[in-house]
This record gives sequence, structure tokens and C-alpha cells, in this order.
Amino acid sequence: MQFCGENGILTARLGGEILRIEPWGKDSLRVRATRFSKFTDQDWALIETPEKCQAVVEIGEEDHWVGDGTIDKKEIASITNGRIKAVVNFRGIITYYRDGKQFLREYFRFYDGTLCKESRCLKVVNREWKGVIGGSEYQLNVKFESNDGEKIFGMGQYQQPYMDLKGCVLELAQRNSQISVPFAVSSLGYGILWNNPAIGEATFGKNYTEWTARSTKQMDYWLTVADGPKQIVENYTAVTGRAPMFPEDRMGLWQCKLRYRTQEEVLSVARQYQKEGIKIDQIVIDFFHWTVQGDWKFDKTYWPDPKAMVDELHSMGIKVIVSVWPSVDRRSENFQPMMDRGLLIRTERGADQTYDYQGDCVEIDVFNPETRKYVWEVCKKNYYDLGIDAFWLDNSEPDYGVYDFDNYRYAEGPALSCSNIYPQLYSRVFYDEMKNLGDGTVVNLLRCAWAGSQKYGNVVWSGDVPSTFEAFYDQLQAGLNMGLAGIPWWTTDIGGFMTDDVNDPDFQQLLIRWYEFAVYSAVLRMHGDRGPYNIPALDDRDWGGGYLHTGQPNELWSYGEENYRIMKKYYDIRISMHDYIRDLYKEASENGSPLIRTMFYEFPEDKKCWELQDQYMFGNEYLVAPIFHLNQFEREVYLPEGSRWTDTRDGKVYEGGQTILADAPLDSMPVFKKTK
Repeated sequence: MQFCGENGILTARLGGEILRIEPWGKDSLRVRATRFSKFTDQDWALIETPEKCQAVVEIGEEDHWVGDGTIDKKEIASITNGRIKAVVNFRGIITYYRDGKQFLREYFRFYDGTLCKESRCLKVVNREWKGVIGGSEYQLNVKFESNDGEKIFGMGQYQQPYMDLKGCVLELAQRNSQISVPFAVSSLGYGILWNNPAIGEATFGKNYTEWTARSTKQMDYWLTVADGPKQIVENYTAVTGRAPMFPEDRMGLWQCKLRYRTQEEVLSVARQYQKEGIKIDQIVIDFFHWTVQGDWKFDKTYWPDPKAMVDELHSMGIKVIVSVWPSVDRRSENFQPMMDRGLLIRTERGADQTYDYQGDCVEIDVFNPETRKYVWEVCKKNYYDLGIDAFWLDNSEPDYGVYDFDNYRYAEGPALSCSNIYPQLYSRVFYDEMKNLGDGTVVNLLRCAWAGSQKYGNVVWSGDVPSTFEAFYDQLQAGLNMGLAGIPWWTTDIGGFMTDDVNDPDFQQLLIRWYEFAVYSAVLRMHGDRGPYNIPALDDRDWGGGYLHTGQPNELWSYGEENYRIMKKYYDIRISMHDYIRDLYKEASENGSPLIRTMFYEFPEDKKCWELQDQYMFGNEYLVAPIFHLNQFEREVYLPEGSRWTDTRDGKVYEGGQTILADAPLDSMPVFKKTK
């Protein structure tokens, strides 16, 4: 092993691999390795200039017992940045320490003649590079020793009932309702960012931890240590970026459904809300208001004067957001120009098609700067210049017809090597240009994200999830882990997306329970595809804004008087918390803290809080206990020790450190306020 320590950076060479470890922010290290002659210039998620640090590099020797029982001297090196230290031995195996205590070590099982713990005959190495046949990239596999008793959180959004990811295998890939944000927070006081947008896998096994990238030019990960999860997230967002301050005029109710088909439908809903005395902050115009996918403009048949519509909505104090998809139908006026100029995703084999919902489509290549410019100019002319305030960037994974990532290629390279950052770049098609136009705080709605997306005005929602109590429970796990992965602006479709019958009393109970939860989340947004589908189409064309089905009404008053009363009651609660919610958004912009937080985020010293995943903190004051079962009208709630807790419904005060049985009638979700 050849070590070099210059300018506070440790480099090492062994067997054709270059290893580089350097300070990258407070108590943090960036670790890279490659088998090429030099590293790429891609920083990927590490987009912020790191805090300057004075790292100490030391190179020396240590004793090793060899097979004949004699002692051999082997070279060893270390780098220390504040509280974190990395030690690299003569085989290139890295061990990490927090305040002198080991917390992570690379996994190595290879007999090399030395009598040490990792000497085995299994021929398993810590960093395994396998050349991609026919390409210049490698498939990379990096293994770490597993820590018994460790809990792991973060990593974005996976549709599963597990908040603790220890024991989970996670696909590092973007899908509808799956969001890969590869930052993990450990209960042992460290965080790790897999700074690589390649398709791959993360395995947090009992026997070892493993990260894989199916096509890459280098290993790149970032480690930080701190006293608790709040400080870990603060360190992480300091180097990947933080959300801007959320605008106060969008902290209330967002109204949406599948789908408002005409401008008159939109205006009639807005007028009714005004008549009811309910202020909506934003109304959403969903998909197929256009002619065909990729035209990115209103169908004039049903939207004859969108500017007049926007002007009237603005006069009511309502912002307007429209759906934009990255798919371009072959019938679109933009298809051939974009195909000819190479602005669409390419396929490696077979037909040029990446998406097939309601048309034969190819999606845009957002890695190409010319693509981003082209799409923005069309959307600016057809939407933004009419006064449209924001964009709903749906299908932003992108949503492939088949998730065969090895069949797609971008301007950056094969999809296998970079596809996970697609949603972030898609958001920047709009964010960068809107910021350049001086649009203040940009707030767009996306179905996907990657590490660092929080910086680009992304409200991320959890995708097209079923309308079931099981899915509702999964969304809480998803939202809490998204927050720990640095994404504070997160929301869901209230009641789930897919509903067969809005008149089903069981669904309506789910809707109310979901709505009560959403009031205590970052964004309160009504949306869903509401059956039954018995509303006739507006025309018999096979394209345009009139032919596609629409869902049942989805306004607050759409579900009967009693449900309307409950939703109005909780709407009033939301409005009453405006100043508190504003402060939470401010905190997110200052230190990266999410609005909805795991119990241990606020109470890391309370061991019980590390086990809870069916209740959460809304900021640092409100403990929220949603109802996740049909016909459940009471539930147990744990009140953390060290505080007193006031039931927000009846004012009763409880001492912390105990579990109570709380009443939960349909119109009342248990919420407790922390009292010092």
C-alpha cells in the first residue's frame, strides 16, 4: 500500500485502485476510490461548499503476526477531522471511529498469510470492482461489517411497514411511489451518504452491510458523526443543501382531484370554497388538460381562456399549479423536433419507446442542457406567461413503461450509471429558470427526489398509493424516513390515490383519519382518483382534454355533512397553527429538520422512542398519534419522559415516561402538546 498525506488529504494506491479520503464539512469525511487514472469531477449530491476543516493525516507502521508466528511491520495511515477518524491498513481496509470508538469497518474475508481477524479463505474483498462487459464502467460492491443492535433510518421512501431499515434490502432505483435518497442515519451516531446516482442496492443485513452500483466509474460516499439524529441531519444538509423558506401563502389547503377537465370546473370549485368561507391556497390542474403528452399546453376546447381563469383565481388569493409530464407522444408537435435534436431518452435495443400510458411516448432527457432549455421555453410560453404559479412535475422518476434500466441511455451515459438523479434534474428544468426570473421562493410538486433535491423547491408526495389503512401506515414510515434523508417538504394524497367507491363508509372513515394526519404534516393537500367511473367523457376523441375519464368530486364538502364538519374542524386547526408551521419551515431552511419527525429525533435519550413508529412529532411541540385501523376509536400513546404533555382536545395534563390509552372518536385524533 502506498500512502500519501498532503494538504490534509489521505490518498493510497493498491492493485490499480486509487483511494482518496478528505475532510468534507464538520466532523465529516468524503471517501472516494477508482480504478481509472483520475477521479471524475462529479460532486453529485455534495453541491454545497463544505465548511473548511483542518484534518490531520498520519502515516506509520503497525505489527502483524504472519503465518510462521513472526511479527511483520505493515504500513498504516489515518485521517482525523474533528470527531471522526478513518484508519486505512496495508490491505486498504478502512475502519472508522467516532470520538475514538469504532462505529464502522469495511468487511474483508481474504487469507493473505497474516493472522488477523479478517483472514479467511472466502476471498471476499471490501471493495469489489467488476468490469461491465462492453462498457467502460464497473459494477461496484462495497461491504461493511454489521453492528449488532444498530438501527438504521432514512434512505428515502419505500412502500413497506418498516421504519427501522436494519434487516432490509432496498433497491436503489426510482419508481412510482418509491424514492431512493441514499442517506442513512444510524442509532450509533453516524450518517452515511452513498453519493452515487447509479442503479443498485443497499442491504442492511445482520451479517454485513452492502452497497452496490451496477454501473459506475468510482466509489463515492460521505460519512459524518454527531451526538444525535438532529445534528447528523444538520451536518448532512450543510453539504447537500437545505430547503428555502416555504412561502406563507401556501401553508394552508391545496385543492386537487383527478381531474378538473375544464376551466369552468376549476372556477366553480374555487367560487364554492369562497362561498363556504374556506381559503384554499392553491388549486391543482391535473393531467390531460393538454392536447397530447408533450405539447405542454391547454386544450383550447375546454380551456378557452386560461389567463382569464388564472386572473380570477389570483383575485381570490389562490395560486395555480398545472401538471407537466416528461413524456412526449409521437403525435405531439414537439416529438419530431426533439427526437431529431437528440433531446429524448434513447433505448439500447428495440423500439424508441419508454412510456406507453395513453400514447406511444418517449420521455425527455433532462441530462441534456438543450433539453432543459427547450422544455422550459415551451412551458414558459404556454403556462408561466399566462400567470401559472407552479408546476406539478408528475411521473418524475421517470415512470418507465418497464423498469428495465439497462435499456435506457441519457446524455450523461447509461441509465444504470445515473438514473436516480433524474427527478432532481427534472425539477431544475423549472426551478433554475424560475429563480433566474426572480420568482421568489419556487415551490413545485414532484413524485420523486434524490439526495439534495430539497434545495430545489421540491414538495415531494408519496405517489399513487392504495386507499387502504395498510398503505396509510406505510406512508408514515415513508414520510419519517424521507425527513431523515433531508427532504422536509413531503406530503401524501389524502385518503390514498386509488379508490373504488367514494360512497363506501369504510373509505370515508379512512379519508377522515388520513385528513386528520395530513393537518399535522408539511402540506395539506386533497387529491385522489375517486371511483366509481360513471361520469361520461366530454367527447369521443382519442386525444385531448375531453376523452379521458375523471374521478368523483373530492372537495371537503363532497363526502356528506358529518365528514365535512370534521374536515372543516381540522382545517380550522391547521389555520390556527399558521405561525407554528411557519417556524417549522424556517427551522427546515436553517438546519434541515423535517416538519414530521421520528420520536427519537426529539427524544434521542429515551430508549422507548427508538422503538416507536406509529406516532411522531410535528415539530418539537406536538406529539401526533394517528389512527391506522378501521373502527378503532382508542389507542395507546407513549408520552416521552422528561416533559409533561397536554391533551390538545380536553386540556388534561399527563406526566411523561408513561403509556396512556387515549380516546379517538372519528372526529378526534390524539395530539399532545409538550409542556415544560
